[in-house]
Amino acid sequence: MPAMTDATDNTPYYELGPDTVLRAVESIGLLCDGRLLALNSYENRVYQVGLEEAAPLVAKFYRPGRWSDAQILEEHAFAGQLAAQEIPLVPPLAFEGQTLHHFEGFRFALFERRGGHAPELDQRDTRLWLGRFMGRIHAVGAAQDFQHRPALTPQRFGDDALATIAEGPWLPAHLHTAFASLGEDLMAHVRAAWERTGAINPIRLHGDCHVGNILWRDGPFFVDLDDCQSGPAVQDLWMFLSGEREEMALQMKDLLDGYREFAPFPMAQLQLIEALRTMRMLYHAAWLARRWADPAFPRAFPWFGEPRYWEELVLGLREQLARMQEPALELPWD
Repeated sequence: MPAMTDATDNTPYYELGPDTVLRAVESIGLLCDGRLLALNSYENRVYQVGLEEAAPLVAKFYRPGRWSDAQILEEHAFAGQLAAQEIPLVPPLAFEGQTLHHFEGFRFALFERRGGHAPELDQRDTRLWLGRFMGRIHAVGAAQDFQHRPALTPQRFGDDALATIAEGPWLPAHLHTAFASLGEDLMAHVRAAWERTGAINPIRLHGDCHVGNILWRDGPFFVDLDDCQSGPAVQDLWMFLSGEREEMALQMKDLLDGYREFAPFPMAQLQLIEALRTMRMLYHAAWLARRWADPAFPRAFPWFGEPRYWEELVLGLREQLARMQEPALELPWD
């Protein structure tokens, strides 16, 4: 596992002011017109930057200490491979052959500006299209392995997340014992799901594939691969599911009808859906804990330190414990 993955910040973002952003973009030979618009992003800092006599670009400044240069360049290479196969996404732009740039301690990349809206997942045609989209991405992702990007594992997304939560001042005193016991039970069932699935054969994934990370304009496209990692194929599909069990089964059938036009899908991985959902809940709580020193996080997530948040999280995790004891999702094949 790469040593720098999920590291604590070393360079605070308050040093990244508008003047620094503009000077960074101009350091690679572009001429800014002074227009700067901050875009919605917590993990990194992302801006729309106006240029003289050219369309605006999007500048992404990577969070210091999170990824190594090698990990970022591997993300860029994966995006380039997908674009070469005419898979719709927005890859980083190269200037003098370089996609990753350095300026005053910050690392950044530039992208074309694209617009779109969230996909309408209640439409079967949309789910089929998304399935084809993911099948094409995974066909490329399975062609080779990541050498530097991390892997999605129970240790990283489950055990490490629980340790982060336990080490901080976050849990209310009345939940300490219950949360520790619940965490042990959850991870026992997560590992049981992994064992039942058998050989997973991890592939290169988007890694954080939900509707907020997909834009739709004459079809779906990604604008970022910041969380790309190795893992089971189902990780890039389960977050499109919602509703009751029967509804999710129908939704997954539609996704796989499209997916399997371009790539085989290991059906045993359906057993991982609730385990992956459980670990995502844990990882999200740990992510907030790890980023709390960034002033943007207390402003955006003020409820994180309140007992009610943790009480609701415990309730939701108990529901997940019950779901992980149910049989795997069964699809209504025609």
